[in-house]
Amino acid sequence: MRPAGRSETDSLYFTYPRFETPARRPAPGAPVAIVGAGPVGMTAALALAREGVRSVLFDAKDTFNDGSRAICVSRSSFHILERLGAVPPFLGKALGWTMGRSFYRGRQILEFEMPDGPGEKFRPMYNLQQQYIEDYLWRAVSASPLIETRWQSRVTATEDLEGCVRLTVEDPHGSYSCEAPWVLACDGARSPVRRQRGLRLRGENYEGRYVIADVRMAHDYPTIRRALFAPSCRPGGTVLIHRQPDDIWRIDYQLRDDEDEAAAIAEPEVRRSVQAVLDEIGHDGAWELEWWSVYSANTLALDDYRDGRVFFVGDSAHIVPIFGVRGLNNGLADAMNIGWKLGWVLQGRAGEALLDSYSPERRGATLDVFANASKSARFMTPATHGWRLMRDAALSLALDHGFAGQLANPRQMTPYTYADSPDVLPGEGSHKGPVPGAHLPEARCGAGFLSDLMGPGFTAICTDPATAAALPGAPGLRVVTLTPGTPAAEALGATPGSAFLVRPDLHLAARWRSATPGDILSAFRQVSHDITLAEEIVA
Repeated sequence: MRPAGRSETDSLYFTYPRFETPARRPAPGAPVAIVGAGPVGMTAALALAREGVRSVLFDAKDTFNDGSRAICVSRSSFHILERLGAVPPFLGKALGWTMGRSFYRGRQILEFEMPDGPGEKFRPMYNLQQQYIEDYLWRAVSASPLIETRWQSRVTATEDLEGCVRLTVEDPHGSYSCEAPWVLACDGARSPVRRQRGLRLRGENYEGRYVIADVRMAHDYPTIRRALFAPSCRPGGTVLIHRQPDDIWRIDYQLRDDEDEAAAIAEPEVRRSVQAVLDEIGHDGAWELEWWSVYSANTLALDDYRDGRVFFVGDSAHIVPIFGVRGLNNGLADAMNIGWKLGWVLQGRAGEALLDSYSPERRGATLDVFANASKSARFMTPATHGWRLMRDAALSLALDHGFAGQLANPRQMTPYTYADSPDVLPGEGSHKGPVPGAHLPEARCGAGFLSDLMGPGFTAICTDPATAAALPGAPGLRVVTLTPGTPAAEALGATPGSAFLVRPDLHLAARWRSATPGDILSAFRQVSHDITLAEEIVA
């Protein structure tokens, strides 16, 4: 919502483009139709294009989403954006941060630091309004000859046919149908495609409601996460404050159980509530109201993220609480996961069995998010009187005992480990460093970073030069040699003879304390599902 007299896209700091629907609507001819051109849909399209696969994006809107919405982008998401060739404008605009502070009744009870250091290429978290996220992804999408986008095009029906899905699309020129072998539903929490398929999310709804308001003001507090528990401006409630680019500040404040939502989001009441928060933090300068909305915390997911030839990606598959900034970041990881897998299948590099791992991997990640975010949600928005008593007791204890302040730690998003995935091989006994399925750790490597050495497909990391020399020639596999004792080798827990197989999404597919070229290629074939190797390898 915007202040009176301003339209939904009349922003104080961002100029929204307007996209026309194509006058001619020939059959897309692309093997993948993507419904939804938000951050998740565009990321999926870029992941497919990276594999050389064409796609067509359909979106009912004529511009980007209004308001700042998802603003916290994690380090792992920046790795995804980099691999898709979209990261430079993000680095130029986003505000990186590493720290958070929590306060109870005006007194600080916690200051946490997220892991960071010179061995990391990206900061743990970045703040950037969703308009910019979509704008920067759109720049990459519009520059790709493999991606067609049809704005103002609403998918109203999906029908399964032999070997494809027929989509019915409505745009300003009328209605038409088109067919695609595969469909990615990236159409958000109220997913029309999910409804068309007769599917429902299942899980828990939390009682806590928050108003989120963006204001523009000159305020010199650093870019960190601030959480205010039981402040005087919201007795018994919680307030979150984040700095964003362009002097925009996000203020999230909890509504009381007895507050009427319609009254709470009326502009005069929002202005009054925001002013009370600003008084709380000692800001006595001018400010302007930019945008506001309301949300509640839910943990909901589909039982299966695949329905035949339709895959559900991002919020169409799951809805998670914002606490710990997992929503957008979880969705981008979904998009990268299905993007590279579907790309490999369509390019004939892998069998369709590779697609079977998408739902267990990404639903496993969602359940992990639920486990962590639910703890944060119960702390931020206690669902019952008993939970509130326990929360308030912990906060009171934290005033005098530092250890209790850790209970207010939001448990920020970290990449999920695909330990039980069918596309990850179990490790060999005890081993220092990341386990199979974990995200590749970052480390300095020469003048750059370990992630810079990873190929566009799979990467075999060897510490034995002879093993590495026997591997070149396998399509889709890059070979990298690391010297034991270097920072990169130490981050992996590598010793002489160690080897690792890294997937296109930077998750470890396998690791060995000692491996032959045959071991590595056998694992490569297994996790790629019978990929064809053109070269004969000398074991």
